[in-house]
Amino acid sequence: MNGTIDGFSYGLVTPLAAYVMACLGSALGLRCVVRTVHRDPGWRVGWLSLGAASLGCGIWTMHFIAMTGFSVRQTPITYDVPLTVLSLVVAIVVVSAGVFIVGYRGAAPATLTLAGGITGMGVAAMHYLGMSAMRLNGDIRYDKLTVALSVVIALVAATAALWAAVSVRGFLRSLGASLVMGLAVSGMHYTGMAALSVHLHTGTAQAADGPSGVSLLLPMLLGPVVFLILAGVVVMFDPVLVLGDGTWNKPISRRAVAADSPNSAVGAGRQSSPVPRTGWCRD
Repeated sequence: MNGTIDGFSYGLVTPLAAYVMACLGSALGLRCVVRTVHRDPGWRVGWLSLGAASLGCGIWTMHFIAMTGFSVRQTPITYDVPLTVLSLVVAIVVVSAGVFIVGYRGAAPATLTLAGGITGMGVAAMHYLGMSAMRLNGDIRYDKLTVALSVVIALVAATAALWAAVSVRGFLRSLGASLVMGLAVSGMHYTGMAALSVHLHTGTAQAADGPSGVSLLLPMLLGPVVFLILAGVVVMFDPVLVLGDGTWNKPISRRAVAADSPNSAVGAGRQSSPVPRTGWCRD
């Protein structure tokens, strides 16, 4: 007997909240990569690490916020804690590999293909590893064609996001790329969920060992959400990311440099001006 699956137990609340977190993580990740590719590469390792962690946490948070709205009417759902934590680690580590490849090797087609493939597979691995952490009174089965489609979406979304990070300039364009990336990641998640079916075991439904979805996921989501907020504060206080090509970071004009040079007429006039001395000054 197949279970009745409901992916929207709380209506549009969980899909919208998941999309917002995916956009937030994507925006922070892309802006940090932009910081190292188009601007002063100082502290490159730190910025790329922050971007990769933000992107990984955003994707993971999106997935499990969406999972709080997932239910099977005939059986309770619990989660395996180590596998759930491992899915977060996989998301951050694999996404970091793709981000660092682009951050250090640039936007060549071969580089983007490699980095996008690694990052996309990391997103897909995080999703299906998180799904394998579910425990219920039945067997979880997947439609192979729909699973393959979800993996393709993850690969395309990851490659497009990394391309945007190294190619799109300007705050509004980066924001637009983040919104598209959030939509693609959410689309990958719900495509993967559409591939799922539950074949219930015969007999009375019994709760599996482990904490229930809400009691486990809500406390676990707190840490990544706080991290994303703190990462957002760091990005907001970095003038390179906030002000972009403002006058504060433009090089001094040649005229201004010449005016300050002792070899120029203006500079020579400044240097030849005698310094007034008072009677108490010593040579």
